[in-house]
Amino acid sequence: MKTVTLSTLRARKQAGEPFSCLTAYDASFARAASEAGIEVLLVGDSLGMVLQGHASTLPVTLDDICYHTRCVARGKGASLLMVDLPFMSNSSQERLLQDAGELMRAGAELVKVEGEAWMADGIRELTRRGVPVCAHLGLTPQTVYQLGGYKVQGRDAERAGQILEDARTLVDAGASVILLECVPASLGRAVSEALEVPVIGIGAGPDVDGQILVMHDVLGVTHGRTPRFVKNFLAEAEDVQSAFRRYHEDVKARRFPAEAHCF
Repeated sequence: MKTVTLSTLRARKQAGEPFSCLTAYDASFARAASEAGIEVLLVGDSLGMVLQGHASTLPVTLDDICYHTRCVARGKGASLLMVDLPFMSNSSQERLLQDAGELMRAGAELVKVEGEAWMADGIRELTRRGVPVCAHLGLTPQTVYQLGGYKVQGRDAERAGQILEDARTLVDAGASVILLECVPASLGRAVSEALEVPVIGIGAGPDVDGQILVMHDVLGVTHGRTPRFVKNFLAEAEDVQSAFRRYHEDVKARRFPAEAHCF
């Protein structure tokens, strides 16, 4: 695989060729995912749940994220490395810039931030300073308590329209990528069709430009309730690398997500 950049993802979108994304938290799994063809790796604040055992992503600190980013950066191969800004990094513009700078120094190549249209000013300032941004919309785990739990977003026309408008606003502010989580497949398609930038989905249907899953879900070690959009690829594979490769190939062939994984 050639080195993946934002230009690669834009070219994939223009060609109508989906791309695969997967979380990674250490060098060994990052290397296995990259060698399987996974185009984007995410050091997600999901590490708070799958590695640290918390009930949410909120306890994860900037130091936690930076540590795992440095680990993944050493093993990521040709994959593009996206990294989450942790809870409250967007509490002020000054903190947003400082925290994003720390992630970039640790090895991030694309910084992901949760927030709606109100994040436009922060995204504008980040992009002015050379920080590529992925804006995360829909179900935003850092606001899970405000949302009342892990619930599908954008089911009604008004909320769906607001998510689409927020996505347009954040792209206008400079966001290079949009990530949609837990929204109806029809909304995933509408957002992807409306925007020139790549749209990554997790539980957002088959018609977005890229798909992402948490690595532990792909390997069938999900604890607690298994989300509808998850598939255990290790159950159909001989080993971890084969599971990653099967996931990648199913995304590229649009076999995943199937209807059973969509809202």
